[in-house]
Amino acid sequence: MTDETFRLEAYNSNIESGRVKWASPSNIALIKYWGKREQQIPENPSISFTLSECKTITEVSFSKKEGNNFSFDVIFEGVKNEAFKPKIQTFFERIEPYMPFLRDYHFTIETSNTFPHSSGIASSASGMSALALCLMEIAKDLGIVEQDFNQKASFLARLGSGSACRSVEGPLVVWGENDTVSNSSNLFGVKYEAEVHSNFKNYRDTILLVDKGEKQVSSTVGHKLMFGHPFAQERFQQAHKNLADLDKVLQSGDLSEFNKIVESEALTLHAMMMTSMPYFILMKPNTLEIINKIWQFREETGSKVCFTLDAGANVHVLYPDAEADKVLDFIKTQLVAYCQNGHYICDTVGFGAEKL
Repeated sequence: MTDETFRLEAYNSNIESGRVKWASPSNIALIKYWGKREQQIPENPSISFTLSECKTITEVSFSKKEGNNFSFDVIFEGVKNEAFKPKIQTFFERIEPYMPFLRDYHFTIETSNTFPHSSGIASSASGMSALALCLMEIAKDLGIVEQDFNQKASFLARLGSGSACRSVEGPLVVWGENDTVSNSSNLFGVKYEAEVHSNFKNYRDTILLVDKGEKQVSSTVGHKLMFGHPFAQERFQQAHKNLADLDKVLQSGDLSEFNKIVESEALTLHAMMMTSMPYFILMKPNTLEIINKIWQFREETGSKVCFTLDAGANVHVLYPDAEADKVLDFIKTQLVAYCQNGHYICDTVGFGAEKL
């Protein structure tokens, strides 16, 4: 399959205006992608848990207009936001061949998050996937028939933010061609279809908000620094191997091996940041304090809790549903002290986006 599969040359509609609304979740990668080629093509495959509570809610109103320019306003959490417009302009330019009606309408994009923006909880993933789904819904209203709504939504979302393609469905989504998942693609995310062991059903993710501020270095900049990185090729090969190993673990239910792979992936992601040129560190002292506390707790209690990190300072504490009470007590008594203003978010693995 190529991107030509998703192209549309024309559409016919007399619809003057309308309104659509979608909620799309964030996701937390277990195998991380870091480094991408043009058109948001990943250098290595990834797999993620789709979350449930951490999501973006986006409502798009559209009305016919004159002129041949892109026309849109962005309202973020009730306030007109000009800072988001360049990214959405770029997104519209990228997806125009697949959404030929974009220049015919003015769009008002009203969006909000259930979690802090731009602090390492993949706000671009939920935000761009929610917008892509709204545009797909508009296409449907305009009489454009799509064979696979979710697949094209994932394809479009990728062109806004790579990891956004993993937020359309759930509970596990794979993105990037690999030998482990037969229907995998660089163009869109696909649901992980193998039978998952009951140990991973209703898996928990409590996100410890170590730093709710803007990241010092954006993920976009970080991805570019993988060009010429001295360890890039070894890292890409490692991701393929770790995905193959995790595939076995998800089916066998081996929680100890799950923890080893997931934690290694998190630390490798940040090692790539610290060894790029220029180098940078997104972890904070409290990030490291939490990691050490988790290791100590696991050693003392035999718990199967583990951590992972995205491109930020916040810590995702992952644990099986059967340990929820024990781990939440540990978080409240020992880890909350390291969170900014004591803030954390309790989440679980979810099943993807929903139309509202």
